[in-house]
Parts: sequence; structure tokens; C-alpha cells
Amino acid sequence: MSAGRSLLKLGLLAGGLLAGGALLRELGGVPGTEWVDRTIRDEGVWGELLFLAVGAAVTAAGVPRQTVAFLGGYAFGAALGIALGLAAQLLGCAASYGWARLLGRDWAERRMAGRFGHRLRPLRDALAENPFQATLALRLLPVGNNLALNLLAGMAALKPLPFLAGSALGYLPQTVVFALLGKGIRVEGTWQLALAAALLAVSVGLGLWLLRRHRAGRALAAPPG
Repeated sequence: MSAGRSLLKLGLLAGGLLAGGALLRELGGVPGTEWVDRTIRDEGVWGELLFLAVGAAVTAAGVPRQTVAFLGGYAFGAALGIALGLAAQLLGCAASYGWARLLGRDWAERRMAGRFGHRLRPLRDALAENPFQATLALRLLPVGNNLALNLLAGMAALKPLPFLAGSALGYLPQTVVFALLGKGIRVEGTWQLALAAALLAVSVGLGLWLLRRHRAGRALAAPPG
């Protein structure tokens, strides 16, 4: 591939990220409860579709996925909020993964062989070895950068089905947690808040256990060489 074409792809990749940032600015930052009250609540199917579209877009642009789940619970209650929040997160994940795979794969391969390789290759190799289990373990933790993992997976050309399946399953516990928090905040539901806290503790414990057992955890724990 020519240098000019590589630069064009990297420019498009950067342009996509800048467009995501512009979208957030147009929305006034991260969409919050006032936006939900004004635009989404009591709007029926239109409100659900708008929430799904905006939730996917802001997740793809790097907004924490927990924010989308929280607003889903706040807007629609637990069951529908969980379903729409999870769908929005997965669509955003697929968008940023696909964007990076389409535009950044060749650039990433060169960097893996160059000065960044000693930092990124161990995690990339762990993900490539078992993309479903490694992705699941990383998604279960409430730390880390969702967008960074999406971009790394896309640039490393992980198989989409196990990556997205691991993401969906790994997203689910925290989606439930934050949707319950959103509903609990709106209706002042003490039991929803208590259940959310308990589920978060279980999710973190499971994620830590999987990471200790999996090569991805060792790659994350290893100091940069």
C-alpha cells in the first residue's frame, strides 16, 4: 500500500473521531437527564429509536458506556432500558471496531513491528488467541477504555463475531447495574440502588478472576518494556 493511501486512511480515521467529538459538542456534552426528559421520555417508538441512535453514536465517539446504560434506565425503566442500552452500546462498539478495522489495520501492523510493538503486541496477541474470553474478561471490569479496546480490536483485525459476542456478554452486568441506578434515581427506589451495588461487586469480582486466569490479564499487568 502506498504511503499516500495509508495517510489518507489515517486521516479518515482521525476525521471520524473528530466528527464524534463534534457530535458531543452539538449535544452539549454527554446527553444527560434533562435531554432525556426533553427529547426521549413519553415519545414512544420515536423516542426509543432516537435514544438507540444517539446512544450508539456517543458510545462510538468514546462516551463511557455506563452513561448510556444509566440514561436507558432513567428513560425507560429497568427492562427496556437494559435492552436499549445494551443494543446502543453494541452498535457503538461495532461502529468504532469496523471503522478502525477498515482504516487503521495496516498502520497498526507497522506500529506493532516498531516502537509501540512492545507495549501493544502482548495484549493484541492475547486478544487474537482467544478473542471471546479475553474480550469478556476485559469488558467485565469497570475500568479501562471502551473505545481504546474497540479500536485496538479493529486495527488488530480480530474476528468480529467472537469480539462482539464477548463484548455483549461483558457489557451486560454493568448495563443492568447502571440501568437499575438510572431507574432508582428517577423513582427514588432504594432496592434498585442496593441491587445495582451488589451486582457491580459481583461483576468486578468475576472480571478480576477471569483476568487472573487469562493471558490478557498478564498482558495488562506487565510493565512496559
